[in-house]
Amino acid sequence: MHAPQPSALPIPPQRTSAPEGLEGPEGYAVVDVETTGLGRSDRVISAGVYRLDAHGEVLDHWYTLVNPLRDPGPVWIHGLTSAMLADAPTFPEIADELGARLSGRVMVAHNALFDWNMISREYARAGLRAPVEQRLCTMVLSRDLGLPLPNGKLASLAEYFGVQQRNAHNALDDARVLAEAFRPSLQLARSGGVPLPLTTCVAVTDLGEDSSTSALGPVRGSWGSSYRPARKRPACPYPNPGRWQEGELLVQGMRVAITGDTATDREVLEDRAIAAGLHIASSVSRLTSLLVTNEPGSWSGKARKARDLGTPVIGEDAFLQLLSDVAPHPGA
Repeated sequence: MHAPQPSALPIPPQRTSAPEGLEGPEGYAVVDVETTGLGRSDRVISAGVYRLDAHGEVLDHWYTLVNPLRDPGPVWIHGLTSAMLADAPTFPEIADELGARLSGRVMVAHNALFDWNMISREYARAGLRAPVEQRLCTMVLSRDLGLPLPNGKLASLAEYFGVQQRNAHNALDDARVLAEAFRPSLQLARSGGVPLPLTTCVAVTDLGEDSSTSALGPVRGSWGSSYRPARKRPACPYPNPGRWQEGELLVQGMRVAITGDTATDREVLEDRAIAAGLHIASSVSRLTSLLVTNEPGSWSGKARKARDLGTPVIGEDAFLQLLSDVAPHPGA
């Protein structure tokens, strides 16, 4: 089942630049969560948080395992088995401690929309609201800074700033890596006068609990992707202007493919793109301008084809930011 569709397209997240100096009331909380999957009904199984002051300096860090009360999902990625999580606290049992570390701070994450939605849904299941007012996506910040990264992976950002990854897909180590890469990014933004891409956090109400499930969780053809029948859409009135280029605007007529679960309802996301003058492609080819995915390293057909063809790939949060300002087609 899908959530009811709103009568009008949602307003894109608002980007704001804070006054010079203190961008968050108490600084930043750099967050990473590992999960049972990428869907709306998936659960958090570990969380790492590095608290930073207003200048990006580390104050402290914290880590916890979380018992999801279900199958842990892709153990081959995060390494957390059911046995390892059996005696861990449940999310309601760690909600206060996590909240104390998030409260009053800008939440920083790599592909922040994903982490925010997973955390927000867990708080909602516990009858609470995550105490976060703004988030900052380091994928978006890297793009705004014009960093010459080959892709949007955390590993590429870490390599650029000379940060060593010790245990990829461990929530605490990923949070450490991001905290160390965020500090110089923050300094570059300040010295270059680049506004921080702060986004207002809206609490998630669609928990995905009415999804088809089994004893092992959501039923999917592959991890992180649920079946959705195709909808017939009107033809895009603009010819394809070519591939999207890093650091530039989207242009009307560009062919955009989307793969994997999205925090925004897929049909709403596609409708918003079409309203902006983009073409939603059902597959990836040499003509595809851009692939949108929250898991660029996944084994979905579209993600594999994009890697083979060198198609530009960005996360959902970055795509939503780009949708707020799409350039008119040069022939329009």
